[in-house]
Amino acid sequence: VHIIRVEVTLLDTIAEGQVKVRTLYLSVDPYMRCRMNEETGSDYLLPWQLSEVVDGGGIGFVEKSKYANLSTGDIVGFFNWPWQTKAILDGKLLQKLDPQLADGHLSHFLGAAGITGLTSLLGIREKGNVTPGANQTMVVSGAAGACGSLAGQIGRLEGCSRVVGICGTDEKCSILVSEMGFDAAINYKKENVSEQLHKLCPTGVDVYFDNVGGDISDAVISQMNPNSHIILCGQISQYNKDVPYPPPLPPVTEEIRKARNITRERFLVLNYMDKQAASTLQLCHWIKEEKLKVGTESTHFSYTAFQSMMSGGNIGKQIVLVSE
Repeated sequence: VHIIRVEVTLLDTIAEGQVKVRTLYLSVDPYMRCRMNEETGSDYLLPWQLSEVVDGGGIGFVEKSKYANLSTGDIVGFFNWPWQTKAILDGKLLQKLDPQLADGHLSHFLGAAGITGLTSLLGIREKGNVTPGANQTMVVSGAAGACGSLAGQIGRLEGCSRVVGICGTDEKCSILVSEMGFDAAINYKKENVSEQLHKLCPTGVDVYFDNVGGDISDAVISQMNPNSHIILCGQISQYNKDVPYPPPLPPVTEEIRKARNITRERFLVLNYMDKQAASTLQLCHWIKEEKLKVGTESTHFSYTAFQSMMSGGNIGKQIVLVSE
């Protein structure tokens, strides 16, 4: 994939219903890799078109408005924000954001207080079947990434008694345990995941927040308890392969899943937007109380941020700072 930067001049005038915005932050996320394929393998994502502007999650400042519900100075967000320093957008597609909800940390609306946080929280509540007091163990793959780092913390807040993360460096393992409340972490690049899971999850695994798929997920599923639950958030190890989503499990792993009645259902946070407002308030409350630690990495270069995120270079949410 070859990405180019092009300079254009926006019109000075905007039509009724439009707003002119200045981009503040852009989000980079694993799902964007799927949009580089001719077919995304998804019924809700469209592939990017050649020679067209790339888009993704974004936050901006309204510089001019001809849309009744937005005024100059408002902060707005959009799922399909174009990768431009400034843009003219349809006002009705934009969500007005209240900076005070995130104590002025606007970037949180692309991470812990945005779709990333909602995915972690609603994924656990809707698919995890976490029961306070039930002595449940949760395992999170991709645990130092945007969703994973939040999911482990939220799993504990929701009632899991033990949380174990899987990630790719000793530094990430240390941060998960010392700063983000995980009980233990496994470096899959240096340690035998199956052996470590057997040691660190002596009562088995009850909830698996799956961001990765592939061999790591096979190892986790082999140690899951009967009637346990997989939260199928992402499959980043499979995104360069020509497979459907969700990708099928290998026959041996699928046999284990069926024999133990382990649920593994696709989870799409956009299906739960009726719970967005209340869930966002909950996330912001936890952030303000410092019960939810937020890790972010910012850069001025969107393409290097995307590469870093896909190769595991970030801890927490990878965000591009475009302007102050």
